Amino acid sequence: MRRLMYEAQRALASPVRNPRMATVIGRLLGAAFLVCFGTGLYSHFLQEPQDWMRFATRPEYLYQVTQGTHIIAGIACFPLLLAKLYIVFPDLFAYPPLQGFVHFLERASIALFVGASLVQITIGLLNTYQWYPWPFPFRQVHFALGWVLIGLLVIHIGVKLPIIARYWSKSSGSGDDSGDDDHLVDAVSADRASHAEAVRLSGASRPGGVTGRVLDYIDATPQVTSRVSRRGFLTTVGVATTAVVGLTAGQTFTPLNAVNLFAPRKKGVGQQGVPVNRTSEQAKVADAAMASSWTLTLAVSGTERSFTRAELLALPQTEVRLPIACVEGWSQMANWRGVRLRDLAEMMNAAPETAFRLISLEQRGSFSKTQMGSEYVRDPLTLVALELNGETLDLEHGYPARMIAPGRPGVLQTKWLSRIEAIS
Repeated sequence: MRRLMYEAQRALASPVRNPRMATVIGRLLGAAFLVCFGTGLYSHFLQEPQDWMRFATRPEYLYQVTQGTHIIAGIACFPLLLAKLYIVFPDLFAYPPLQGFVHFLERASIALFVGASLVQITIGLLNTYQWYPWPFPFRQVHFALGWVLIGLLVIHIGVKLPIIARYWSKSSGSGDDSGDDDHLVDAVSADRASHAEAVRLSGASRPGGVTGRVLDYIDATPQVTSRVSRRGFLTTVGVATTAVVGLTAGQTFTPLNAVNLFAPRKKGVGQQGVPVNRTSEQAKVADAAMASSWTLTLAVSGTERSFTRAELLALPQTEVRLPIACVEGWSQMANWRGVRLRDLAEMMNAAPETAFRLISLEQRGSFSKTQMGSEYVRDPLTLVALELNGETLDLEHGYPARMIAPGRPGVLQTKWLSRIEAIS
């Protein structure tokens, strides 16, 4: 078994499979995971805030940037993770498989980390296409896996810290020397007698003459000239990462919209030039939204007042330019026109610190009811929107009225509004 393990390592040897390269790719992958974790936490708590939390409303495109960065970093993890696995793959054939508790902890953390990483980035990518071929709730599992991954990353860094510190800088070398990390050294010599492990496993002496040459030929591992240089490998990883990011980031960042080939949304495509995530058919609100009896009810401290759409249009109107930015990573800047929410709050004599619950005509759905903190309620850019891009709000965008506020996820920009309640 030990000889088989050794032969497998020897056959997989490559100039790019060394501790220095593992450290270089590892720190890029670690940075991508940390960016994903930080921006993911921000998005999560925007959607499920604690009572004491308050959020910035400026710049108004803040969530557009943070969530776009979250998706871009997640997509970049695919080529980086595959590159990391390619580098450390020979480590699977190290012998003995376990060399003590620390080694067990290292291997277990790596196995769990790789498995959890692949699940996390895969379900995250499928979420951008709104495809959920699994039985578990995406948001809760994605959030929990984020914490699991960060914990495993800390453990992995802890057990590998001596090697990481040793090969962090370029001056530390390329990992050609042996030691604790000899599973990642470059290809061993073709001459088995020059390698101590080969001598121990195969013996140093060989019969002479033709018989010896035949035995050497049979036992020798065919030598394949390496076709992958370190520079070529890094270039390939860089090109792959740039490609998968560049061909999808256009759904968030306008300068890349022309090369947006694979993202599920494209800027300017949709009713009134704005993409649509959840349709009126999916929400089952068309009849109620188009009914002539529709009103928007405001409830504050036991007092209620209802407004028809015509009455809302008769109030002072404000026009703002704000992005609609969704958790799937796409965003679109648009012009909105409607009534400031703070004006409606003042009409109802709501206290400055009052938060609101926004209720949609949609009866079912995770975000048919959402909460809005006082920082958004009092922001002059927060509107009960009635028009979009100079036209009456389309049914798919929330007709007869929807909410639009700066720095909020699209799922919280409640469409098909029916009621706004003060939260004590």
